[in-house]
Amino acid sequence: MSTLAAIPSPSWSSLSIGPLELRAYGLLIAIGVILAVRRLGVGIEQLKPGTVDAAPSIGMWGVGAGLVGARLYHVITEWDRFADNLSEIPKVWHGGLGIPGGVLLGTVVGVLRARSFGISTADTLHAAAPAIPLAQAVGRWGNWFNQELFGRPTSLPWALRIDDAHMPAAYELGTTFHPTFLYESLWTLALSLCLVRLSTSPRFAGSRLFALYVGGYGLGRLWIEGLRIDDASVLGGLRWNQWVALAAIIGGAFYLVLTSSQRSIGEELHRQQTATNDDR
Repeated sequence: MSTLAAIPSPSWSSLSIGPLELRAYGLLIAIGVILAVRRLGVGIEQLKPGTVDAAPSIGMWGVGAGLVGARLYHVITEWDRFADNLSEIPKVWHGGLGIPGGVLLGTVVGVLRARSFGISTADTLHAAAPAIPLAQAVGRWGNWFNQELFGRPTSLPWALRIDDAHMPAAYELGTTFHPTFLYESLWTLALSLCLVRLSTSPRFAGSRLFALYVGGYGLGRLWIEGLRIDDASVLGGLRWNQWVALAAIIGGAFYLVLTSSQRSIGEELHRQQTATNDDR
């Protein structure tokens, strides 16, 4: 299956500058991290004025732990690929970061670091909610440069063209595929923008905004993961990451229902504050 209208894949994935080799995958992750830390700083400053300088430290600890967690998640869920080649485990520039593991460990460590600055867990999660998907939106483009993790064959105008060297053996040369990296990038960018918009709403005060991120990301990952054709562990007809996405959707929704009383309290406080300001 081929099409004239298709997204071309980059002819390079790294740049050599003297003895240094700059890989696009790592560069895009770094850019995403920088943007996310800036967004985190804005969110923290809004909730706790005077603490914006804490964001770089929180981000550094959270991102470092997130990379470790993401790699561990990938290695554990794809252990058959690493069991006989342990030297590949630390080579993250070859691709292979499991976002669920990165979000989990990165969030835990980031929250602990924020508490050392006197920033509460709820405030940290609230500020991090739109920052994390922003980093994901940028970082996903690393898969485009690596020509990996694409979806099923398609002839849609936005289909992805893969070089012959990266074409899966089961498909004819010239086959074009769903650009799942693009789908997830657009989904997480839209999610980040929505969370920024909702961050001032009393309905999603505190950690409720983070629960909305978890459920929203899980929803997108569920259908995007279903398009992918790369090898993955399958359980009950679903890829392992789809089960994790379902757990994220259910967990996020359950937390929002469980904290519905917190929403009511937040709305009441907001009304009182608005009334006080009007009286002035």
